[in-house]
Amino acid sequence: MTDAENPVIPAGTASRGKEFSRAADAALVLAGGEVFWGRGAGAVGKAVGEVCFNTSITGYQEILTDPSYAGQIITFTFPHIGNVGTNAEDLETTTPAVRGCVLRTDITQPANWRASGQRGGHLDGWLKSMNLVAVTGVDTRRLTRLIRDSGAPTGVIVHAPGKDGAIDVDALRAEAKAWPGLEGMDLARDVTCRQTYAWDETEWALAGGFGKLENPKFHVVAVDYGAKRNILRCLASAGCRVTVVPAHATADDILGHSPDGVFLSNGPGDPAATGEYAVPAIRELLAAGIPIFGICLGHQLLALALGAGTEKVHLGHRGANHPVKDIGTGRVEITSQNHNYCVEEGSIPSAQLTHVNLNDQTIEGIRCNDVPAFSVQYHPEAGPGPHDSRYLFGEFEDLMAAVVGPAGARG
Repeated sequence: MTDAENPVIPAGTASRGKEFSRAADAALVLAGGEVFWGRGAGAVGKAVGEVCFNTSITGYQEILTDPSYAGQIITFTFPHIGNVGTNAEDLETTTPAVRGCVLRTDITQPANWRASGQRGGHLDGWLKSMNLVAVTGVDTRRLTRLIRDSGAPTGVIVHAPGKDGAIDVDALRAEAKAWPGLEGMDLARDVTCRQTYAWDETEWALAGGFGKLENPKFHVVAVDYGAKRNILRCLASAGCRVTVVPAHATADDILGHSPDGVFLSNGPGDPAATGEYAVPAIRELLAAGIPIFGICLGHQLLALALGAGTEKVHLGHRGANHPVKDIGTGRVEITSQNHNYCVEEGSIPSAQLTHVNLNDQTIEGIRCNDVPAFSVQYHPEAGPGPHDSRYLFGEFEDLMAAVVGPAGARG
């Protein structure tokens, strides 16, 4: 995009009036009154949501397609977003649930051999194809500090090219104030699959791309509260034939597939809201003694089923560099994280704490005392992020082997 198409304005200028509205064609307007002016990218239009930030320096396409970001506008703290382009493989779902994104610099031409698709894999073309609004030229450090100090605000992101002075800050601020926020929202219903399907794709490799599972050892039913594809690939790579069921599946629905284990996926929204229908099903699965593994929202729902409580984290955990301590071994894992809620400390008498976040001491992992079930708050599948915690899929495999017998019992 040329300077003529996108007039240069003070990057990230925050204002409570309309001083820069005639020079800008995009803005992020917060409910508290702050306005971050910038240059538009991606789709033309507007979207309202909770404004958060992610500190990852890689994997922006996986982040933008992670269903757990439903209802949110992502601020990328890393400045070079778009430099490796986009492709048809780095997708965590087909239809993004995120509301939009905020970037420090303009999107550059892609410089990576894997870039393909819209405009040669240009991120701007991909954003347009996904109907996602973006604003560039924003002082993301200032915005990140605001979120860090005050918590994740509600905001409206708008891109309105060719309409001098048409960004009505007062109207957008009112829209942001009127949005109810994520607390109490069951967003899993919005992002879950609509019908049951089978999954056998394994992890990506440089030679050959994605693989296909052969000779499965176990059969796992994955409950889709907003599942990332890379989690399903990790399960398949661990030797699991995966049957994916919608979030509202009952225990009878799940057990009707005769699984060796059940996986509770990640997902967006308030766990207490999703728990209204998910927790009764999980409690029945626990009573049946079937091995269970949960990640992110699945971790929170397992904790709720055990009688715990959940609470909103001040500014959330989002990035690929969060240190987590394995209490049993003392080992520190660098993890990928994306969550708004955590399990309340001291609220699970029937489970032991296995992992803790070293930044704020929040609960990152639990293991049940009397039933074969465990979960973690972070993302061992990465996508994007480090692979320090991939061993957890092997632990799930071992747990199923211990409960159902030799590998291949129902695979």
